[in-house]
Amino acid sequence: MIAASTFSVALANETATSELMADLALLIGAGDVITLSGDLGAGKTAAARALIRYLADDETLEVPSPTFTLAQSYELPSFPLVHADLYRINDPSELEEIGLAPLPDDIVALIEWPERAPDALPEDRIDITFSHRPALGSTARAAEITGHGKAAATITRLKLLRQFLDKSGYLAARRERMPGDASTRSYARLRDDNGSVILMNSPRRPDGPAIYHGQSYSAAVHLAEDVRPFVAIGNGLRKHGFSAPAIRHTDLEAGFLITEDFGSAGVIEGDPPRPIAARYEAATDMLAALHRETLPETLPLTAEVNYDIPVFDVDAWLIEIGLMIEWYMPDRGVQPSEQLRAEFVAMWRALLEKPAAAPRTWVIRDFHSPNIIWLTERTGILRVGIIDFQDALLGPAAYDVVSLLQDARIDVPEQLELSLLTRYIKARRTTDESFDPASFAELYAIMSAQRNTRLLGTFARLNWRDGKPQYLKHQPRIWTYLNRSLAHPALAAVRDWYAVNVPPPVP
Repeated sequence: MIAASTFSVALANETATSELMADLALLIGAGDVITLSGDLGAGKTAAARALIRYLADDETLEVPSPTFTLAQSYELPSFPLVHADLYRINDPSELEEIGLAPLPDDIVALIEWPERAPDALPEDRIDITFSHRPALGSTARAAEITGHGKAAATITRLKLLRQFLDKSGYLAARRERMPGDASTRSYARLRDDNGSVILMNSPRRPDGPAIYHGQSYSAAVHLAEDVRPFVAIGNGLRKHGFSAPAIRHTDLEAGFLITEDFGSAGVIEGDPPRPIAARYEAATDMLAALHRETLPETLPLTAEVNYDIPVFDVDAWLIEIGLMIEWYMPDRGVQPSEQLRAEFVAMWRALLEKPAAAPRTWVIRDFHSPNIIWLTERTGILRVGIIDFQDALLGPAAYDVVSLLQDARIDVPEQLELSLLTRYIKARRTTDESFDPASFAELYAIMSAQRNTRLLGTFARLNWRDGKPQYLKHQPRIWTYLNRSLAHPALAAVRDWYAVNVPPPVP
């Protein structure tokens, strides 16, 4: 049995309660159960309202007490949430009528008056008990927070987060929710009288099953397993004259950072979103400038510790594109035989020899619109703010050019893609007469096919394994990009194999 984790917090007023619930919101996800206990007026409903409004990113959202309705549902950006009040429950069997017995595992359940149905509560849960503290003021409360079972780790992390915020001087800062990504990381904007900063919560990535030559998927493809690569790469980018956010405070062991806030201006506009050509041009120029640099393969992390940047090698590429075989094709009704799997790997292994032999640079890896902030007050390529680089590797320059010009999240018109690709090649040729446009175009096509093959599988996996169907909407776009790259003569064998064996995504 996992030991419970408990700590207490003094809350001077309702604002302090809101800050506590915002901190908790960074750490929870679908399947979590949170109970709120305490006397009438102790602050249960205020805490529930604060949590829901933060998760909804709407300070004015109407959050009525569910005393009479028993349960109120919310479709929040990250997951559905059910806010229940069991005060009027006379028999635990009544929970079936409001959909809380058994508790669904795809929601967050927020339950007031849990003592009315204790036997219906799961072993893995978070209990928060509020009490009055009149000696500290008429609005003062105390909260005792306990994590039971698997939730004990969440509450231990919540305590560490609160200590980190206190030590860095941001415990009383106003929290604002920020959208997350497909990883285990979460973010908040912290505001005080001095401006704003970004809080990154980056727990160590769970290893997962060792099914790739004795390694988990994240280890095999060299995804960052903790916050250390972000710190090392970010410092390296700034040292070489590129705009990565300055790091203000760190807890490398726990995985918390406070960084410079680049704001929210992006490189896209409109509905549906489309590229802002001038900003994409600047981003293209930034990549050309980065790829002209002679960049180190080892970076200092602390005064005593260095970080060795991993190599984006053939084995990692093959495991990535294997997601098409594992997830995408079965999702489209195809169960690949062992012969098909062998053909797929042999075909790709031969094709990937050329990018594996190409000169290496820093590959940021996901250099596309969600991860680029436009810094209006800066000039030149410094206007291109980079915020997602912890998975950076050593590999061919073409990979990041593909990431930018074939943006998985938005449509990049083919004419704009070709224009920007030409711009990049000209920029490289200006400082390096030996730069071969034809060879680079071939590498671009190969890396495009590799990346887009991987993305088709990744988004199918996010849907089926992680319950994130919203990523499926990007598959038709990725298929379009994939077909563009497969038109290159170097990919004729792959094009023919895909035409026979790989069905297109559902529109």
